[in-house]
Amino acid sequence: MTKTILITGTSSGYGKAIAELFLDRGWNVLATMRRPDPSVFKVQSDRLKVLPLDVTDADSIAGAIADGVAAFGGIDVWVNNAGIGLASAVEATPEATIRELFETNTFGVMACCRAIIPQMRKQSRGIIVNVTSSVTIGVMPLSAVYAASKCAIEGFTESLSYELSLFDIKARLVEPGLAPTTSFGANTGTRMQGVFPKDYEGFVQAFFEKMANYPTPYCTEAEVAEATWTAATEDGKRIRYPAGADTKLLAKLRWSTCEDHYLAKIRELFIPTTILPAPTPKPYLA
Repeated sequence: MTKTILITGTSSGYGKAIAELFLDRGWNVLATMRRPDPSVFKVQSDRLKVLPLDVTDADSIAGAIADGVAAFGGIDVWVNNAGIGLASAVEATPEATIRELFETNTFGVMACCRAIIPQMRKQSRGIIVNVTSSVTIGVMPLSAVYAASKCAIEGFTESLSYELSLFDIKARLVEPGLAPTTSFGANTGTRMQGVFPKDYEGFVQAFFEKMANYPTPYCTEAEVAEATWTAATEDGKRIRYPAGADTKLLAKLRWSTCEDHYLAKIRELFIPTTILPAPTPKPYLA
């Protein structure tokens, strides 16, 4: 029997690559996005359905599930890929932006899981794959808000995997690295305006220059799609699937070394040794 996968956030980047890989390997694919546009996919097929889904809208989630079940009879794998990126200094990040990130990256993922679990329980099978980020493994500067929204899903998914094992449902994590070839950074839009105060300017410039000379290649869409394929098809109790050489480097540091060594290496990777001087603060006047 042909299996069916639903993926959120398939208009570009990882989500699009995941959809195309599963379609190419014979699956039914429910490719969802906030504004459905079938033209983003080069190949059209009876096994591909492009559906509207906004992960921050419960009715939209329920509608996508109903449409997916009507189209293919059930949903075997659900991939929570939709997300919002952000680099910022915490003190300058607007409250509204923080809440927006959590609404999509955290609460949206939880809402999708809560909605599809009953359907999977009725089927007595299913796999949920939550796409997080390498920042959940090796946290870098200027990513505190984004990392928090994704780290929450790491803990959520691990706990979920234990409780869903009762029903033969798996919950797993795909952890992509930084993929400069995607539009993820561009999609941050106006959220990046004004999030780096002047006192941070030297550090920010040095940090991004350091990231431009990373010791491994960065992640690709194809690597994330392959990791998702493995997470969706592999037997066993594995939960985490790092994707990309950059993520695998961080995972090795996190899981195979002591805390002191890990922290030293993270500082070596991410903290600039030469920082442009910040402006001289004005003396405080009572």
